[in-house]
Formats: sequence, C-alpha cells, structure tokens
Amino acid sequence: MSNNSNSSVKILVIDDDRLIQILLKQALQSQGYEVILASSGIEGLEKAHKHHPALIISDWQMDEMDGLELCRKIKSEPSLSSIFFILLTSRKAVEDRVEGLDTGADDFLSKPIEVNELKARVRAGLRLYQANQELQTLAQDLQTQKQLLEAELSEAADYVKSILPKPLSGLITINSRFFPSRQLGGDCFDYYWLDEDNLVMYLLDVSGHGLAAALPSISIHNMLRSQSLPQASLYHPDEVFQSLNKVFQMEQQNYQYFTIWYGVFNRVSSQLTYASAGHPPAILLSPVTEFDLRVEQLMTRSAPIGVYATHQYHHTVCDVQSGSKLYVFSDGIYEVEKSDGKMWNLQSFINLLTLCNQQFSTDLDTILAAIKDTTGSQIFTDDFSLLEVSFGAV
Repeated sequence: MSNNSNSSVKILVIDDDRLIQILLKQALQSQGYEVILASSGIEGLEKAHKHHPALIISDWQMDEMDGLELCRKIKSEPSLSSIFFILLTSRKAVEDRVEGLDTGADDFLSKPIEVNELKARVRAGLRLYQANQELQTLAQDLQTQKQLLEAELSEAADYVKSILPKPLSGLITINSRFFPSRQLGGDCFDYYWLDEDNLVMYLLDVSGHGLAAALPSISIHNMLRSQSLPQASLYHPDEVFQSLNKVFQMEQQNYQYFTIWYGVFNRVSSQLTYASAGHPPAILLSPVTEFDLRVEQLMTRSAPIGVYATHQYHHTVCDVQSGSKLYVFSDGIYEVEKSDGKMWNLQSFINLLTLCNQQFSTDLDTILAAIKDTTGSQIFTDDFSLLEVSFGAV
C-alpha cells in the first residue's frame, strides 16, 4: 500500500497522554495516513461518529470511558462495527487479552510502543478492514440481485396465475387452488369446453422448481389451449400424450420431464375419457347412499412425458354419476412431512377427501385446512395444484 493511496485512509488515535498522541501521529502520518486525535473515550466516540475512520488505536486505561467500554460501544453500533479496533496497553496477562478480545477488540499494541510493530499491525488491520468492506459490498450486491430475482420470480408467478382458468359454474362446477413453491413451480392446469358437449380438463407437473420448471409448463399450456398440438385430437387423451411425448423429449428439454392427468367429459353420455402419464390418480367420489360414497382411482399406468421416445399411451372410459365429485391434483398436496417427521401419503389423502365429503358439505379451503390439521404441518414444501370438479344433473 503506497503512501499516496494511504492519504484517504483515516485512523483515529485515542489517548489521554499527549506524548503518545504525538508519537503515533508522526509515525502514521509518515506512512501517508490521515490521523485524527482524541484525548478521551467520550471524545473518541464523537469523532468516530463524525469521521468514520477505517482503524482506531485506543489506550486501554483512560478516565470516564476506558478503552474497553469505548470498544464495546463502537462494536455495538452497526455504522461503526466494521472499524478495526486496536487496544493500546501495557498489560501482559493472558486473561486481560482474552477480556479485550471478548469485548470486540481486533488486535493489541503493547507499550512501550515499537514503531515498526505499530506500522505492521496497522497495515495488517487495514488489510482486514478492506477485505471486510469488500465482503460487505459483495453481500449488498448479492442482496440486491436476490431482491431483483425474487421480484422477477414474483412477476413470473403472477403471469402463471393469470393464465390459469377462472372457476367454472353451471351444470359442471370446477374450483381450483394453485400453490407454487418458492413463488414459482412446475404445476399448470386448465379446463374449458371443446364444444357445447365436451369439457377438457388436465393438470400437469414438470419436474423441478423455478423458471426451469415453469417455462415448459407454460409452453405446454399454450400449445394445448391454442389447439396447435401436431397430429392430435384434444378429444383423445392417448393422442395428446403421444404428440406431447414427441415434442417434449427430455434430452431436448434440459432433461426435464412432466407428469399429466388429462380427461374429456361428455355431458350427453356422462362419460369421462381419461389418461394419466406418471401422474397421481384422479379421485372420483360417487354417491351410493346419503352417507356413503364409492371411491375410484382414475389412472392409466404410463411413463411420464419425455422419458421414453417410443412409449405408447392409452386412455380409458368411465361413467360419471350425477352428484359425483372428481379431484385432480399434483403429488405435492400429499407428500407432506408430518409433525412426527414421517411422510403423509396418497392413501391418507384419499381417506381425508372421502371423510370430508361424507361428513359435511366441503370446499377446497376446508380440505386444505384439514390436511394441515391432520398432518400437523402448516407449510407445503412442494408446489401443488388441486381441482375439484362437481357434476350436477345433466
């Protein structure tokens, strides 16, 4: 560090001995430092606030406020705490040094003062101070970047929410809940009438989290919504899956794949044509008696989309009774760690869905509250989505 570069470095010397003040000032000024003098701890604290020096050299023994008390006050104030603090002392005992270090002192300088040692300790202290300043600047830059990234993720999450469908009412009622993990996840869903008789509904879950998962889900959503999927009829789930599997092979998608449940309900025949690809089953609850429900798990055993290039997908058909409810969801809703550390599971979630619908007229918020109450967990760590489709009289 050259003398020219030292000229902007401020060092505060605090000592009630005028001779020591002069000695330290001359030695430090010869190195090009700007030296500020104070004759007491109180005056030193005032000048520390005023000048914000890089380094303080303070005598231990002083009236009114000694070096330890001054050091404690300096280190307790955020605006001053990074100042490198050297205690000037004639004390040699180890316990005295320990006390000084515990108070916050960064180094010690022994009396009588040896000028070369003084210069070396100051140089070392200023190197540490500079490194600390650079770390603080880096931390501030990282915090700023983190805030910018969080803002961008929040905007992206808002966009994903904006493209999701609104609740559907009429002979068929659909309500939904979407909870992205860490502001953004890989879940996406949609439902709309293909024509006056056929309602399509699907829910997909891209592997991973963040933008890397959200972007493919948005792309798939737009492709299905615009009905631009090549060589596939949206009325036939197996054709949809075959086409998606060709377009979204994981080798070309940063090794990401996705699971999906897809169904088309015909309101004239009251039949649901559906297929699933590596996705949890949809749960169909049909009334048997006033207090009894038939529970069906609707799924077709197939690999997730994008895993195998030549995989064959198939769909199946089921009848839907009036008054039935269909629940379509991603696995994040039941892969919840319980308060005892064990994982909840799919069957427990199905049992809860059944119980909620048997005991009272339920809604999605009641179901989510029941999950939290049952598991003892107030936080869902994974992103998840949940659709509730209620089939009225046709």
